[in-house]
Amino acid sequence: MIQGDAKKMNYKALILKYRKAVILVVHLLLIIAAYMLSFLLRFDYRVPREYVRTIITTLPALILIKLIIFNHFGLFTGLWRYVNVDDTWKIIKASFFSTLAFIIGVMFIHNTYGYPRSIFLLDWIVCTGLVTGVRFATRLFREKFKPARSIKTQRVLIVGAGEAGVLVLRESKHNPALGMKVVGFIDDSPVKKKLHVQGVKILGARKDIPSIVEEKNIDEIIIAIPSAKGETIREIISYCQIPEVKVKIVPGLNKILNGDLEIKPRDVRSEDLLGRETVNINKQEIASYIKDKKILVTGAGGSIGSELCRQIISLYPKEIILFDHNENDVYFLLIEFKTKYPKVKIKTVIGDIKDIGLLKRVFSSNRPQVVFHAAAHKHVPLLEDNPAAAVKNNIIGSRNLIYASNHYGVEKFVLISTDKAVNPINVMGMSKRIAEMILQAKSKDSKTKFMAVRFGNVIGSSGSVVPLFKRQIEEGGPVTITHPDTERYFMSVTEAALLVLQAGAIGKGGELFILDMGEQIKIFDIAKNLIALSGFTIHKDMAVKFIGLRPGEKISEELLLDREKDKVTKHNKIFVSQSEEFNRIKLHSQIKELEKLCKLMREDEIVENLKEIISSHSLF
Repeated sequence: MIQGDAKKMNYKALILKYRKAVILVVHLLLIIAAYMLSFLLRFDYRVPREYVRTIITTLPALILIKLIIFNHFGLFTGLWRYVNVDDTWKIIKASFFSTLAFIIGVMFIHNTYGYPRSIFLLDWIVCTGLVTGVRFATRLFREKFKPARSIKTQRVLIVGAGEAGVLVLRESKHNPALGMKVVGFIDDSPVKKKLHVQGVKILGARKDIPSIVEEKNIDEIIIAIPSAKGETIREIISYCQIPEVKVKIVPGLNKILNGDLEIKPRDVRSEDLLGRETVNINKQEIASYIKDKKILVTGAGGSIGSELCRQIISLYPKEIILFDHNENDVYFLLIEFKTKYPKVKIKTVIGDIKDIGLLKRVFSSNRPQVVFHAAAHKHVPLLEDNPAAAVKNNIIGSRNLIYASNHYGVEKFVLISTDKAVNPINVMGMSKRIAEMILQAKSKDSKTKFMAVRFGNVIGSSGSVVPLFKRQIEEGGPVTITHPDTERYFMSVTEAALLVLQAGAIGKGGELFILDMGEQIKIFDIAKNLIALSGFTIHKDMAVKFIGLRPGEKISEELLLDREKDKVTKHNKIFVSQSEEFNRIKLHSQIKELEKLCKLMREDEIVENLKEIISSHSLF
C-alpha cells in the first residue's frame, strides 16, 4: 500500500514538473486538429489534393500565431479543474485575435485568392470548442470520478441559495477533505422554489427545515446568508432545533472575497445571533490620534479593554501602557503583543486606579497622550451587595484618573460607560452615571478633550450571560433566566472597540456618545438558541428555570436619559447627546462625602447619597 502511494506521488510530481510543457503540447495538437478538421468539414471529408499543399504551407504560421496569442491570454497557466465562464470568455477572445492575426498572415504567405475563406470561421469555431471542451472534460472527469476516500461524508443542507451558498457548494465539490455532500438548498424566495443550483435542488423555505431534515436524513445545516439580520439568524436557528443535527454558519462574504477567510463554515458563535453589519470605520481618522502616540488603557485585561488594546496596537502607537489589577490577563496580552507587534513599545502597570500615588508615578514618568478608561466593576447584583466597592472603583477611581489626565496634559480621555447609567435604579448604573457627570463637569475647564461612550452588553464577554449559559448547558442544566421578558442591548466586542475608537476621533470634548445598539434581544431567545446549537431541545433535553429579577435589574434597558435628545454624528452608528451643566462645587462636595462614607463602610448611607446626587443635578 505504501509502495503504491509512493508511486502515485512520484507520478503526480512528474506531471507537475512538466505541466506547462504537457499543456503546450496538448494545445499544439488541438490547434493542428482544429485546422485539419476545418478543411474536412469544408470539403465534406474529401479534401482536394491542391489544398493539402495549402494546409502544409499555412499550418506553421497558424501554430506560431496561436501559441503566442494563447500564451499572452494566459491559457497555459490556468487550473483546468476550476474552469468557469471567465475562462471560456478568455478562450473565445484568444481564439478570435489569433484568427484575425492568421488572416493577415495568410494574405502575405498564400494570398487569399484561392484560399477557402470559410476556413477562418470554421477554424475559429472548432479551435474554440476543442480548447474549451478539453478543459470542461477534465473538470467533469475529476468531479465525477474522484477516488473513494475514507473521510466520513456529512449530508448537508444549505440555508441560502445566494452567492455564499453557491460558494459553499463549489467548495464542497472541489475539496473532498471537507467531507460534505450537499443534499439541497433552503431559500424563502418564491421565485427560486423547486429550481436547481448547479444540479442541487432548492427544497423549500426555512419553515420546511424540520421536515426536510427528517426526510433527507440531514447531518448538518449550514447557514449561508452573511447579510442576514440578527432576527433572521435567530429565527432560522429556531427551525434548526433538531437533536443530533449540527448547525454551522458561513462568515462574512466580504472577508471571503477579500481572501481574509477560507470558504469554510464554522460553528455558530454567540455574536452571529446579533447578525449586525460589519462596522465601517475611518481608519485614517482614528490613526491620526493613535499612531506614534503614547496610549494608556485601564482595564486592559478585560473583554473591552483587551480588544481596545488589540485595535490600538494594530495602528502602531509609539507606546501602549496596559493598566490592570489582574496580572494574569495582562501577562497573556503582553505575550500576544510581543509576538505580533515586536516593534511597538509595551509597558505594563499592575495596580489599582484608586491608588493616587501609582497614578502620579504612571502619568509623570510615561506622559500618556490618550487615555481609554475601561476599568470598572460591572456586575449589577454583586454591586448591590457591595456599594462601597462600586463607589471606590467606578466613581473615586474614575475621578482620580480624570484629574490625573487633566493635570498631566492628556490630549484625549475616553470613558467607557454603560446603558445602565440611563435613569439608573441600581448601584452599578448610578456609579457609572456619576462618573459621566464628573467627566463632563471637568471638561468645562480643561484642555483635555474628555468624552464618554455609552453602550450595552458585549455578547460573549466574561461578564455577559453567554458564558454563564454555556457553562450551565455543559453541566446539564438548568439554564437560569431572571424573567421571560428580560431584554438587553448587545453588540460584539470588536464592534464596540472599533466604535469607541471612532468616537474618540470625532470627539471635541465634553460629549456623551451613544453607540447604535440596534434592537434589544430577549435573554430567553439567546438561551433557546444556545441550547439548540449545543444539540439539545429546550424543556426536553435541557431545563430552563426562571429565577426572577435580581436586585437592581430592569426588564429593559435604555440608552438615553429622558430629557436627552440624540444627534447623529458623521458616523451612522454613533450618536451624541446634548451637553450638560452641573453645579461643580456641589458635585465635588458630594463626592467627598461619598468618599468619607466608603471609609466608614456605611453602605445604606452610600446608596442614599448616590440617589441624592443623581436626583439633585438636573440638565439645563
